[in-house]
Amino acid sequence: MAISADQYPPHILVAGCGALGGAVASTLTDIGEVWGIRRTVSAIPHGVHPAPADLMDKAELASAVPDAPDIILYCLTPSTYDDAGYRGAYVDGLANLLAVTDTRNLKRLFFISSTSVYGQDDDSVVDELSPVAPRRFSGERVLQGEQLALDSGLPATVIRFSGIYGPNRGRFLESVVAGELNPDSPGPFTNRIHEQDAEAVCVHLIRKALAGNPLESCYLASDCEPVRLDEVVRWIRGQIPCRPPSPDGRRGGRGGSKRCNNQRLLDSGFEFTYPDFRAGYRPMIRALKEA
Repeated sequence: MAISADQYPPHILVAGCGALGGAVASTLTDIGEVWGIRRTVSAIPHGVHPAPADLMDKAELASAVPDAPDIILYCLTPSTYDDAGYRGAYVDGLANLLAVTDTRNLKRLFFISSTSVYGQDDDSVVDELSPVAPRRFSGERVLQGEQLALDSGLPATVIRFSGIYGPNRGRFLESVVAGELNPDSPGPFTNRIHEQDAEAVCVHLIRKALAGNPLESCYLASDCEPVRLDEVVRWIRGQIPCRPPSPDGRRGGRGGSKRCNNQRLLDSGFEFTYPDFRAGYRPMIRALKEA
């Protein structure tokens, strides 16, 4: 099953075939042989070689991973939203995977991270060089996973995504329509990226790695317009009938207040399909109206 780095098709391992990882894995089948790690085989996308395994089980992993992949995309979400769940998803699972995988042909390990590693709450601009100081245990575990990937001795790139939204992640839009948000004005700055662009970022960087192009160790993946929460809510309320905001509705954000700068990603040649929240929410709102 092993191939050398200059052979085609490349072998790609996607660890975590959830919403994002599964979409990326499906797209990558056009350019290589793709294996997807997930405990439930039926949830692995069609066309992706199933590698059914629990990332907490080294023996199970060792029998499931392909020989000498060219690319690893590590894209997990916690099974539980407590410290143990985040440690398992972002730290222990990665350590187990690297312990049992033959990395002699590896061109790049990609670790899917989050802007939760930033703790800024002063409206400041953050980029890949900004200080990281997570505000919660979840961000601390994500940052620990980043460090594990970057200190692994392998060529590694961290992709820090801001809040992912889209047709399959419509909870925020539904909350506004239901009157569940009543943000302060001015509200905190928020940052987001459409799910289609999030998938495209991963594919874009993986293609560059396979082509032998140099990559940075970290990319901040967020759209081109950081915007205050109350402005987003006000705009949505102007596009579709909404219930009046509940007096006890959520007033602030959960991730501090910062403005994510995506210039490094743009400089890599990436082009957004949905460069701002209006472009992304318009078709979602249209679908709601037509439902």
